[in-house]
Amino acid sequence: MKSLDIIKTKTWLVSLVCTIFVVYPNAAWFFCGLIYVSPEHFMEFGILFVFRFLYFWATFWGLIRLTLRMKNMHLAKKIIYNLLLSMLCFAVFWILRAPFDVDKAMSIPIFQFLVIGLLGSLLGYIYLLYVDQHEKEREIERLQLESLKSRCDALTNQINPHFFFNSLNGISSLVRKGNNPCTLDYVDKLSDIFRYILQSDKKALVSLDEELEFVEAFSHVMEVRFANKIEFKVDVKEEHRDLRLPVLSLLPLLENVTVHNMIDSEHHMIVRIELNDKYELVVSNPIFPKLSPPDTNGTGLQNLENRFRLMMQQQIRVSDDGEMFTVYLPLK
Repeated sequence: MKSLDIIKTKTWLVSLVCTIFVVYPNAAWFFCGLIYVSPEHFMEFGILFVFRFLYFWATFWGLIRLTLRMKNMHLAKKIIYNLLLSMLCFAVFWILRAPFDVDKAMSIPIFQFLVIGLLGSLLGYIYLLYVDQHEKEREIERLQLESLKSRCDALTNQINPHFFFNSLNGISSLVRKGNNPCTLDYVDKLSDIFRYILQSDKKALVSLDEELEFVEAFSHVMEVRFANKIEFKVDVKEEHRDLRLPVLSLLPLLENVTVHNMIDSEHHMIVRIELNDKYELVVSNPIFPKLSPPDTNGTGLQNLENRFRLMMQQQIRVSDDGEMFTVYLPLK
């Protein structure tokens, strides 16, 4: 059990400690006060002390429990609300103590109830802060695990047999055509792709320039595969290429283009990658839906969203109007 969990699990104990703190001046003055109290009022004086202690204890407990329920209320509002309640409790206390009318001074009880209201609010608020921090830590741990899983998925899913064999088919097609320079260039680009992917597990954030170099290699392979029926247009100025983003951010987006769309002579695909005035990398493509649903697990975009939330503390945006599919990636 964490140390601050005691505020919720043993509110009675926390309230008891706080009550002893508040009632301490009365306890210290108890025996001295007996000197000024006539013998016939000794019993009333003692009953009033016990009643005050138990009433303070119950008030503390109630205010702390109430504060724990007010999770979404601002601290200032909680304090004001609890101070008003503590004054209401004081009024009830003053009425209930009337039968034991030994001490008519009101200043000390008023001050004590104000302290009760303030302490009750702060203790409850501190515990809520602790819970919120604990939840954020667990969320970070969960996202870190998802990030590691995402990197593993990048290695296992992106370098999948289909992509590998399609790449080999591209090589065999070029070899049959006897175009040796294009074949060598294709093999070089393919090796760049695999090298970048295999080294991605050692990186977190990379420069936009590195990602766009990867896009250049990837686009060359895709253009050969689809016989120049897919085109990648990159419009990012050199002075902005030092902006950073999570490694392999563009790969799931580019692969989704080929997975979810028909690409043929009647459906010429143009993928645009550009920077907008908000310093977001905008990746867009026309939508040419396939006749049959694509064979995909649909987790690529979700994993990308989680990685941006963890590494960039920002959210990606997705736009789909039925004609164009656009993803906005924040940079820093």
